[in-house]
Amino acid sequence: MSIRPELGDYNSIICFKSVITGIEDTLGSDGAAVAFIRAGKLRGHQLAQELGVAGTKVPAEQLGELLNSALGKDGTRLCAVRNVTQQGDDIVIDTQETVCSAGEPIGGQRSCTFTLGAVWGALEAIEGKTYLGEQTESVLRGGQYDKFVFSPL
Repeated sequence: MSIRPELGDYNSIICFKSVITGIEDTLGSDGAAVAFIRAGKLRGHQLAQELGVAGTKVPAEQLGELLNSALGKDGTRLCAVRNVTQQGDDIVIDTQETVCSAGEPIGGQRSCTFTLGAVWGALEAIEGKTYLGEQTESVLRGGQYDKFVFSPL
């Protein structure tokens, strides 16, 4: 149930990006990155619990569909999950239209901290494992995707 009966559960990217830049201004980019990754992880864990998929350990080919339904167009619209592959022990997740990259100039240095964290948290909750996550490609810097690589710890 929405706590905002008229406006609903969603607000604009413009407002969310104002929060990001304000916190970066206050904490610096490194401090803000830590805060946003952690906030994203908490949200991802919560989302997996809400959807009843925590601990389901789905195969990589089903993981992409699951994450996209939760975070994509039919979910919270945080990002579009385009592809999930397993490369050795690592899980690689390709995303596009991330909230973090929205409105940013090509060549910009912004990383997808909150989005990385949300995908990371959901992955850990679903798989029941702890991972180390990093963004290895950015659409802002010539990548086709905002690519996240998760290595088990």
